[in-house]
Parts: sequence; C-alpha cells; structure tokens
Amino acid sequence: MFLNRSLAPLARRVFGARAFSKVCQTPEEALAKSGLKAGDTLTCGGFGLCGIPMAMIQAVNKSGVKDLTVVSNNCGVDDWGLGILLQSRQIKRMISSYVGENAEFERQYLGGELEVELTPQGTLAERLRAGGAGIPAFFTPTGYGTVIHKGGFGIKYTSEGAVEIASEPREAREFDGRGYIMERAIKGEVGIVKAWKADTNGNLMFRGTSRAFNVECAKAAKFCVAEVEEIVEMGELNPEDVHVPGVYVKAVVQANVEKKIERVTVKKVESKDAAPVDPKKAAALAVRQRIVKRAALELKDGMYVNLGIGIPTLASNYLPDGVTIMLQSENGLLGMGPYPDAGKEDADLINAGKETVTTLPGSCIFSSSESFAMIRGSHIDITILGGLEVSQNGDLANWIIPGKMVKGMGGAMDLVACGSRVVVTMEHTSKKGAAKILKSCSLPLTAANCVDMIITDLAVFEFQDGELVLIEVASGVTLDEIRAKTEADYKVSDNLIEMRG
Repeated sequence: MFLNRSLAPLARRVFGARAFSKVCQTPEEALAKSGLKAGDTLTCGGFGLCGIPMAMIQAVNKSGVKDLTVVSNNCGVDDWGLGILLQSRQIKRMISSYVGENAEFERQYLGGELEVELTPQGTLAERLRAGGAGIPAFFTPTGYGTVIHKGGFGIKYTSEGAVEIASEPREAREFDGRGYIMERAIKGEVGIVKAWKADTNGNLMFRGTSRAFNVECAKAAKFCVAEVEEIVEMGELNPEDVHVPGVYVKAVVQANVEKKIERVTVKKVESKDAAPVDPKKAAALAVRQRIVKRAALELKDGMYVNLGIGIPTLASNYLPDGVTIMLQSENGLLGMGPYPDAGKEDADLINAGKETVTTLPGSCIFSSSESFAMIRGSHIDITILGGLEVSQNGDLANWIIPGKMVKGMGGAMDLVACGSRVVVTMEHTSKKGAAKILKSCSLPLTAANCVDMIITDLAVFEFQDGELVLIEVASGVTLDEIRAKTEADYKVSDNLIEMRG
C-alpha cells in the first residue's frame, strides 16, 4: 500500500492495533457501558442453548434491570440461558419463534404473567436483519392466511385465561398473484451475542452452528456486547474469516462459561443382550416405520431436503439405492450428518431439534437469515414435516393447541409457505381415534393451501388440481376403514395401489 505523506498520521491511528480497543474486563463492565435500562429491547443470540451469551445473561440477571422486551429465538430452559431472567421476573415481553422445553415460560404466558409475541423463525431472523440494515419493513408470504396475518392471537392473557393483549393484523398485498404480509423490522437498544473469537476491534468469528441468530442480534442492536472465548489482537483474524464486522460491535468481553447441550444425541450401539421390546412399543415402531419408509420414496437423488423433528427425520435412514440428498437444518446447516459417536458430541454443532449432529463432506454453515433466505427463495426442494390436522384444501395445522400446548411455530410456517413441495407425515387418527384429515382445520393454521401429499399409517393422499385424491392404501386396510377415519371429502384414484415402502 502506498500512502500520501499527509495521510501518514492518520494511518498510524487507523492501523495501530493497540491504540484502539473495545475490550472490557468483565461482563458487568460491558453491560454498564451498554446503558441497559428498564423498558429496553434486548436482542440475544443463540439457538436453544447453543451459542448463548451466558455470562452476559448472568450479568443482566445480576443487574436487576426489569421490564425488558427480549428478542431471541428461544428462551433457554428453566435454570439456564434466558430462563434465569424469567425466574427473576425481569422479562416483560418475549419475541420468539419457539418456547421449547421451558415450563416456566409456558406457565407465565398462560397464567397472564408474561407477554409473548410468537413469530415465525424466518420472519424473526429477517426482522432482525432488516433492523440492522435500516429497512423498516418487508413483505413475506410466511403467515399469510393464518392468525399471524389476521391478528387476534393472544400476546398476553389475564389470570382467568382471557386475551388481554392481542396481536395486530398485518397489512397484506399481492405480488405476482401471491399473497404477502408486511412485517416490521426489529431494533434493540442493547444486543448480547456469543462468538468463538474476536479481535480487539470487535470483528467476530463463530464456531459451528453457534452462529444462529447471533449475527442478526448483533446487527440489530444499537449497542452490541460480544461475549467470546478468545480475544486476539487486530490483524490476527483473516479478513475473509470474519463473520460479523467490528462496526456492529461496541464492546467485547472474554468469558468461558460452561457450554451445556440441551439434547445429547449419539449413535446407537446395538447390544446382543438388549432387553425384549415391549409389544406396544414394537407396534408403535412398526407404524412409524411404515410412514417413514413411504416418505423416503419422495426423496430423489440430488435433492436439498428439510426434515422436521420426529418421524420425518427418520426418512433419511431409508433412502432408496443410488439416492444422495443434502439435508438442511434451519438453524444454519446444509449437509447435516448423523449423530456423533458417544463422547464426540459438540456443544457448538446441533440441528434444529437442538440435538448434537455431525457434518458431511461438502456441508456449509451460515447465519439464520441466510438459512431462511434459501428456504423462502424456494431453493429447498422438499420439506417433510409432521401435522396435527390437514384440511381437504391442503391447509396445515401443526404448531399449537390453544390453551393446552404452547411451543411456537419455529420454522414450520416459513418452510411450508416457500413454494417448495410439502409432504406431511402423521398417524391417520389421534390417540382418541378422531380424524386428522378434515374438511377444515379446527386448530390455528400453519399455512393455507400448502400441502402436496399426506402420508399416514393407513394411506397416501395427494393433492391433484386442487382436489384431495387417495392414491395408496396400506396392506390389510380397506377403503371402508379409510372412509370411516377420514372426515375430508376426497376422490379415489383410478390407479389406486397398495402403499409402497
């Protein structure tokens, strides 16, 4: 580099690594510099317990600051992560996509003690990204035709269970013949994120899937504090390896709090001395395998695939010969591999179900907003996920039972609204024998008119030209049984065959 002599003093100031530092000695010092106060909006990175800024959360807890609006994909668990701020009643409103396994979160919400703005995961990531990019609002197909669009969903309940604060309806517009709703950007006064490395100027590097929501939460905040495992001098990070430029980060603090794993999952080792399988469990397993094996036939060589938690995930175990697929996990991983060997699990490498996983050759890791850009942009070929109800119009309900189960929609609304092929796998009836394929869904919708195929333990239905058509029936199952257990109107294919798989 050649510099004009008049610029030499400036160059010494610009490039003097030790002359400029954002390093704080303690999390408390960093929090004090942020100026966090009651009523502020706090953005918090991480996904489940992966990549959470635990030392900074503890500092917020110690500060006693209350009435916070916290923006984070999850709210930790009861005694770790943001869960400790729930316990101390420091959170007034949570803006999240998924409650998860936090019993206190659910109790406070249903009991009228906590405001909860449930937001589709991709929309949440994009609202944060837009906030950091100076974009006030954007249109998305996610949530169109659902309670997110129409409003009226309970953000806060009274202690008697009545809605005290309801969500507002979204402005809707049509683009190229498709419905979209407008979502407002999110900005925070303070952001707390967790990175692997930082230099003294605040340039950040992440490790594994711990990047999820940290990039977006850093950029959306006026004052971002980065909690990191290692701080190096400026110049020690390769510029092309920086995931968040230092311009977004105001303070850096080193902390090495224990990294807990929400769901430790490892490869199963078959044992010759395994106990006999309970007959009821064996029957349930047979039902699941029937569904999974049939679902696997929808996966074609070279596909980019998103598999939902539970039964759908198992489909990758039954790929037809010669079929290779690339699995996408919406927390920021493309090329997801199997569970690790026992003792090899990595707290910084999880899937969307918060399970420990591995990567495969050719895989890549990215931010949450990038993950949902590839989903919303229809770059994922097929999504296979579970369902609570499906209507004869192809509407899907799979994320909430009002007043009973509050988990959140996670990434489901984005995945089924992206225009890619959607396959729903589920048991044909509920545990009480009630039909799940209905004339119209009784539960809040995940998306309207989005399902392409339904695979159950009894049959396979496909939507053809807007009509529900029965195309396959499981061995030993009669058409009369299907009719008795299906409320929806449907046609029987002229080419009806025995269920494959």
